[in-house]
Amino acid sequence: MPLTAHQETSLKSFVADHGALGKGPLSVVLVVTRVARQSGLPLEEDSLLTKGGGQVRALGRAAVQTILGEHGIDRVLAQEGGRTSRGSVGLMRAYVQLLNGFHESGGVDLPAVESWWIERVKEFLSAQPFVLRMDPSRAVRSVVRDLIGQAEKRQSEASGAMIVGAVLQHLVGAKLSLVVGGGVEQHGASVADESTGRAADFQLHDTAIHVTVAPTEALLKKCRRNLEHGLQAIIITVGDRTTMAEGLAEQEGIGGRVDVFDAEQFLASNLHEHGKFARAGSSTSARRLVETYNDIVGQCETDPSLRIVIA
Repeated sequence: MPLTAHQETSLKSFVADHGALGKGPLSVVLVVTRVARQSGLPLEEDSLLTKGGGQVRALGRAAVQTILGEHGIDRVLAQEGGRTSRGSVGLMRAYVQLLNGFHESGGVDLPAVESWWIERVKEFLSAQPFVLRMDPSRAVRSVVRDLIGQAEKRQSEASGAMIVGAVLQHLVGAKLSLVVGGGVEQHGASVADESTGRAADFQLHDTAIHVTVAPTEALLKKCRRNLEHGLQAIIITVGDRTTMAEGLAEQEGIGGRVDVFDAEQFLASNLHEHGKFARAGSSTSARRLVETYNDIVGQCETDPSLRIVIA
């Protein structure tokens, strides 16, 4: 059965009163909810403590990730699974009292409670910025691939969200801005070209640049119109979609007239070039790219979770 309006309101109040939307608190409530599902209500607070009484029993990364995995989430919520978080024991006691209160008031659907918390986990994970890991032992293209992979993973966990396309467009926009020294017109990823009168996502001089994660016949027809108006046409896409775009270009009768680039290579080559092919230079270039990207996201998007931090 679904949660009652009173139960959902009580859970929201619990979040507000205990600040329970951090990775540690979310780990605690997920594990305690799972214990309640397995053991039944009411729960005894002290039975959920380790022998020394200083930590919540069964709390740890493995337990938390097992629960998340059952709900299709493979991102790590907390490296220690909340075990080392201050206040975990106090939070556990307060949460047990809440669940026991639901039980005493007529019962509660614990799977529904767990699902409610899973939605809070998804919100928490979606609110975190992407991380560009500049590991000097890794190829620059691999670093870019990891970043795009993070966007793909987040998109798979957020139904209907077009995250990969937004990240890709603004990374390309940042690169173009750095290449030409600014002055590149930037738009939100959801803003259609037609609504702004643009020939493509970006137009520099006589070149129309299209950024996409899924080339379509409609896109190649747009490229053909670009060519008919005397523009060069470039498509930037991901992985094996380059082959798809080239095939569609052949079908549209413009094969060999449209440049198609893999996004990873397009971005990685720029970092090498601007870094003058020195490892330290590539790192500096990556920081400039991320700073410019974050500026664009701040100007064009309302979702701050699209930002990137460098580790």
